[in-house]
Amino acid sequence: LHTLPTAVVDYRGVRLAAQGLAPGSLEEDGGTRLLYGLSVPPQEGTPRRRLLELLAQAAKGLGLQKHSVLSPRGHAVPLFSSTLTRGLLGADGRFYITDLSRSLPPDANFHPGASDTEGQGKAETDGEAEAQQNGETEVVEAGEEGWPLGYSSLGLPRLFPHHLCRLRPELVSAFIQHKSSQFKRCMKERVKGKSEGEEECTVNGEQGGVETVRAVCKELGSVSDIIFEIRFNPDIYSPGVQFPQSESGAVRVQERLLREAAVFLVTKQIPAFVADCLQRRVAPLDGSSLTWVLHQRGINIRYLGKVVRAVHQSQHSERLTHITRLLYSEMVVRSARRILNSFLQGVEMSSLSAAVCHFLCCLLGLQSSPAPVAEEPKRRSRRRGRGVTGGVVSDSMGWSMLSGAELWCLISLDARETYDLEDDLGSSIDHLVEQYKIQKLSVLRELCLKTGIQLQLREYSLDSRHKPPITPDDILNIFPVIKHLTMTTADASQVLRSAEANMQKGQLLEAYEQLKEAVFLFTRVCDDLHPEACACLSLLARVAHILGHSAEARSVQLKAVLISERVLGFDHPNTIQQYAVLAVYVCAGGESALARRLLYRARLLLLVVHGEEHPYTATLDSSIGLLLQGELSLQFLRSALRLNTKFCGNEDLQTALSHHLLAQALCTVGEYRSAVTHEREALAVYQAQLGDDHQRTRVSSDFLRAITQQAVRVERSLRQGGDPVDIMPPQILAPTVENILEQLAVLNGILRVTPGNLTKEIKDKSITPLPDVNGPVANEKMATAEPSIEMRESQRSTLPSNGETASEVPANEEKALNEELANKEAEVKATANENAGGEKGNPPPHQEEAATNEMTAPQDPATHNPGSTEMASEGPNPTANEQ
Repeated sequence: LHTLPTAVVDYRGVRLAAQGLAPGSLEEDGGTRLLYGLSVPPQEGTPRRRLLELLAQAAKGLGLQKHSVLSPRGHAVPLFSSTLTRGLLGADGRFYITDLSRSLPPDANFHPGASDTEGQGKAETDGEAEAQQNGETEVVEAGEEGWPLGYSSLGLPRLFPHHLCRLRPELVSAFIQHKSSQFKRCMKERVKGKSEGEEECTVNGEQGGVETVRAVCKELGSVSDIIFEIRFNPDIYSPGVQFPQSESGAVRVQERLLREAAVFLVTKQIPAFVADCLQRRVAPLDGSSLTWVLHQRGINIRYLGKVVRAVHQSQHSERLTHITRLLYSEMVVRSARRILNSFLQGVEMSSLSAAVCHFLCCLLGLQSSPAPVAEEPKRRSRRRGRGVTGGVVSDSMGWSMLSGAELWCLISLDARETYDLEDDLGSSIDHLVEQYKIQKLSVLRELCLKTGIQLQLREYSLDSRHKPPITPDDILNIFPVIKHLTMTTADASQVLRSAEANMQKGQLLEAYEQLKEAVFLFTRVCDDLHPEACACLSLLARVAHILGHSAEARSVQLKAVLISERVLGFDHPNTIQQYAVLAVYVCAGGESALARRLLYRARLLLLVVHGEEHPYTATLDSSIGLLLQGELSLQFLRSALRLNTKFCGNEDLQTALSHHLLAQALCTVGEYRSAVTHEREALAVYQAQLGDDHQRTRVSSDFLRAITQQAVRVERSLRQGGDPVDIMPPQILAPTVENILEQLAVLNGILRVTPGNLTKEIKDKSITPLPDVNGPVANEKMATAEPSIEMRESQRSTLPSNGETASEVPANEEKALNEELANKEAEVKATANENAGGEKGNPPPHQEEAATNEMTAPQDPATHNPGSTEMASEGPNPTANEQ
């Protein structure tokens, strides 16, 4: 089967659907043949039989049921799809299907036909029968209009502004899997119940098993009574569609299944999304990544109000403030886009920039001064070398009458009607800024991306109350927003999935070769500028870095960054993550200054896209803090600890790692007492979460013991009038370059495997998937996951301070260790007395490096955008959106 190339174009408030023609459609001699459809007369032939076979295969993959409907002539027509779909044979010999808008099952939560009286009686009858047989409230507990008891309190079902509400294929797959689990559970319960009557089972064992399968299939809505199979009829609730009398039983079952699927979406999928956000399996950064994450779980955007309600009802809603911020921002932006579409349709071309500027100022709660009637056309006419005779203007200025309060009232009304939002949005966007910390800059960026508005690239002071920060001259253009499918190649995708499976098994060498083959196929078939090619390159760079090919990892990752910028956008969440990963590979090559610039760039883009209050900001701050030293490092690490404590909680392993990194940094500046406090917090979490015998717990205990002993030595030296600078810290407290690289790899989700002990390392730990934040790049995950707790490394003489390897010191040797340290302290004092004439108090080398970096790193990461000075040479500040 083939479909026609289709694209949806949004331009200046008008939506166009552009679709190609089937080969031979324009030929007068009938180059195409209509073989399938509701109005197609019965016919036989090899092409039609072949088309029906292909349609049957496609319907099975999509979970669609073969059904019959009445044609306009009154006879039953069997269909594998909706009544609108047509199938034809093109002049090139291929089969094409068109008009697929109603191919998926309808959403009973937003369809008026889902609550009719007839359907209510049918569903209640089925529900009562199931309740008597099974007693499962999850399957059959029916109430008013056939819905579960208390379901009407959610405000569902209800009407939607349009009647084309369909379930997503991801939800259909999840629901079928859910029903399969129900079938297995019911079969186990039935078999267990019958096993009590052993004699009866012995006599009628085989016949009883078949009857049990048939009974369970019937009550769960299976289309077959022999095998369990769930399929949907896409023509249920379709206006004007009539079914034959013989289909009445199947129609009742389909109505019940659609109601159960709608309930499953609200009661299962939305809470599962909230749980994934709490566990940081997903961490969307902007509206596009939020939309993609919801769609992957089968949740439509029209359920945003229900998602907000589920987040507010969560016991840990304070850890989901970044999700709440994105949800409200997405609803406001989408409502504003619909209002802007109708707003632009009555605007003349000569006043377009002034009208868009006025709308943006009203949306952002800013003071707007629309140009007089003749001033704007005159200014633009002089720019083009033309004049306006007598100042007579023909375009309408009705758009200038729109006020900020009126626009926000329209947005609130639209959000309430479209998304069933229960909370009040206030009187302006300032209410959301104060309550949910929404950034006006992020709202402006999202609206420009969704409407195609191109702004001049400059700094915008969106909090100014004296003059409008956006002027008509800042509106450069309005581009069409085009939506279409991204074509890929099946061979390359299959090789990529096989490589990912080998990575999960720890077979990195096989995965490395397969990824190289996948990159070659993507390059030859889809070109380099493809989202999946970007994901494949990034994965190849990750494996190359793990195998010790640092130079290759950097080269491949740089190519992935360039492709992500070109295909997805310079400020896309995937591009931000690719910058951070590239910084790790660059640092592995010894270019720490360039790695810091890349991390500054990623953090700056993150501040523009979302703001500082996000879990991924903690990852970037920790990475930057590892590459800095002194007070600058402490500022970033404290910021990371604050964010991890807020979004992960005090008892989380990610928070424990932040405590450990901060303790490590405090040791480098001599603040041993604070370091002991933070390391104790990390050790307490490791003991509670992992146990006393775990690798991380032992390493943290050893590190805490070393810090405590060093603090005692320093305190003893101060009491004796000595200089603490003369006391050399133990090797365990001084992180090496290799330790820092490993910590960066852990923070950014890259597993560091030593090639010398590769087999043992891979057996100990396989690569785990990272949380999903990147939107359409399905195979690349954002590196905000907690570091692997089982990561091992080959034995070496020094103990890394990141807590990933262990040099275990038994508790019974503590006394001997203290005596050895006392002897070393005496030796150090003797050496210091012999060299009394030498220089004392010289700062360590890292302080000099920190001094040189003071101009490139922020003094206060909470209020200052890092990298603004260093990135000045790379290009203009990307705080304004030029799309």
